[in-house]
Amino acid sequence: SNALNDTKGEFTWVGSAYTLSSTAFIPLSGSLSEAFGRRPVILTCIAFFALGSALAGAAQDMNMMIAARTIQGIGGGGIINLTEIVVADLVPLAERGLYQGLIGLVWSFASSIGPPIGGALANRGHKAWRWLFFLNLPLTGIAFVLTLFFLRVKRPEGSTSEKLRQVDWLGNAIVIVGSGLVIIGLTWGGIRYSWASAPVLVPLILGLVLLVAFCFYEATVPAHPTIPLDVIANRTSLSGLLATACHGVVSIALIYYLPVYFQACFGASPIRSAVDILPAALLIAPFGLVGGISVSIVKRYREANWIGWAFTVVGMGVLSTLKATSSVGSWVGFQVVVAVGLGLLFAAPVFAILAPLPPSRAGPALALFSFVRSFFQTWGIAIAGTILQNRLNRDLPAPFVSQFPPHEEIAYIAIPVIKTLDEPLRAQVRGIFADSLAEIWQVMIGIAGLGLLVSLLMREIPMAVVVDTKHALDDGTKDVEMQ
Repeated sequence: SNALNDTKGEFTWVGSAYTLSSTAFIPLSGSLSEAFGRRPVILTCIAFFALGSALAGAAQDMNMMIAARTIQGIGGGGIINLTEIVVADLVPLAERGLYQGLIGLVWSFASSIGPPIGGALANRGHKAWRWLFFLNLPLTGIAFVLTLFFLRVKRPEGSTSEKLRQVDWLGNAIVIVGSGLVIIGLTWGGIRYSWASAPVLVPLILGLVLLVAFCFYEATVPAHPTIPLDVIANRTSLSGLLATACHGVVSIALIYYLPVYFQACFGASPIRSAVDILPAALLIAPFGLVGGISVSIVKRYREANWIGWAFTVVGMGVLSTLKATSSVGSWVGFQVVVAVGLGLLFAAPVFAILAPLPPSRAGPALALFSFVRSFFQTWGIAIAGTILQNRLNRDLPAPFVSQFPPHEEIAYIAIPVIKTLDEPLRAQVRGIFADSLAEIWQVMIGIAGLGLLVSLLMREIPMAVVVDTKHALDDGTKDVEMQ
């Protein structure tokens, strides 16, 4: 924020702008790909992500940075969504375990190591943070070329005007505005404004009302709805989506706030905390792969979901016992337990969502899956951040808290000061941080328990062995839809 002359405390929007635009754009990216085909929409999303990355790296002020992150988020949301959809177009659900596991592996690994690596680069110097964005450019360049030359899939027939009429523009506008308002409220709540204040309650309430209105609208009005509600008209798909929501909350809370434990309680630098969370980061990803492969081998998905949630509940339980003086063996072992559970759940719920549906509904269902996961990760950050902020404000010594500006996330501005404190104040502050984080993990036990309960509602339904050929590999044959 210093490098961009942020005098108004707008640095929180660097992350929130990306989250808002990426989440809100997911349904529209699915609609556009249904009408215009997967390949042109993916290429457009990659280009948006690259443009946003370049502009963010070159940003000269906070307004430019926020605009760049918004552009980057539009591309990022579409990439996340369409990766899932293209795999569904090409591989039958019964055989998709390896590929779904690979997606889970990449997603979980990137989610686990991204924040600590970002923090490490940000602390390397005045301009080193720009490489957080510039490093995306060669990767997006490679992805663009590979997609352009090697992704050969069928495109829907029809004129441009016909395709434009197939897109549910009003429905997408409702969900974009609604989800955006909710994310704005969650971003401001408990940090910039009180949760009971109008700037938080008004966008939250309006956003939630619009999302409810979106559901009614989709069920009654458009000929080509963004999210056909028949994708959640059965208990198995619905339970899979509810489990995805719970997983989004729990997984992002761990990713964001486990490094805080090491930085606050042990004085670890961002780089050192990245090393300390390696037990989780290195295991979540491979167990995402294990989850997908196991479903393909045994042709069953309920057990993978149940086992994943059981490990997650136990893992969050043992994490809640960590103290500021806990041993290395404790925090390594506890990370292993929760990583196994969260890893399995990066892939397993998708099978429950898709199994009851015809292959022609895979695209909209996966767009809803990606939206739910991203949307509830925002809730996870807000819930965990609020718990930590409130507990620290309540328990930290008043003279210590008074040195920091109000309406800031006290956890992050207080951590660098802890190592300068004299004993016994330093030990007291570290103990309060540990207890505050334990309260986060206790709440996550409840949310993980809810995930386990809703997963018990899943029926075991035979998985499809065919694909919807409307968007399948372009082998020169005429479309024949298989369901």
